[in-house]
Amino acid sequence: MTPAPPLLAVAHGSRDPRHAEAMAALAARVRVLRPGLRVEIGYLDHCGPRVPERLDALAGSGASAVVAVPLLFTPAFHAKQDVPSVLRHRRLTVRQTATLAPSPLLLDALDLRMREAGVRPGDDRYGVVLATAGSTDPEANAVTTIVAREWRRTGWCAVVTAFASVHQGSTVAAAITELRARGIERIAVASCMLAPGILPDRITEQALAAGAELVTEPVADTPEIARLVLDRYDAALPFRSSLSA
Repeated sequence: MTPAPPLLAVAHGSRDPRHAEAMAALAARVRVLRPGLRVEIGYLDHCGPRVPERLDALAGSGASAVVAVPLLFTPAFHAKQDVPSVLRHRRLTVRQTATLAPSPLLLDALDLRMREAGVRPGDDRYGVVLATAGSTDPEANAVTTIVAREWRRTGWCAVVTAFASVHQGSTVAAAITELRARGIERIAVASCMLAPGILPDRITEQALAAGAELVTEPVADTPEIARLVLDRYDAALPFRSSLSA
């Protein structure tokens, strides 16, 4: 039987050491769920090892094919440009999977973080701000809107989006103001971010300054996201297309 190709999780990277810690925890969860599968992490920036180094190491260990799962929620610039550009390798067939959102498993991870913060998923007393990094790419922001719409259908009285890193669209403070104007007294800000870092910290600061009752933690280190990574991996098997030099 042909062995399963290694899973290369492609992370953005950050100067904040908490980012790499969360990525390592996610990879560990994936390994527990799929014993025997080789799971590695490569970074686009700031952290090491970088993606090309990981690909070289995988090729050197005898791999001929790799499935690369971008640890990104939406198909923004990184997923469309940066990731494909670093996945080309002269000795490997590399399959890049879809990004992580939308998915019911992401909603489950967000619900888990809500429960940890003391709010029952679907509690109709709370309005929810789904806060992400945001993008100048309208397709990427549209995915966030889809996630918010699907999450709203699980029972929350309102779910609106907010973006931490772009000027267009709703800021966290503006989203909270919008919910207050609807007469919603309790606001939960769901950090739709994978790992701690500058932008999640910014979301928390903006949310608390605007009077939100709570802000959830990023979601990488959850069983649901580990299962989501494996779902993306499995969808790429058998290889139907490839990137090659």
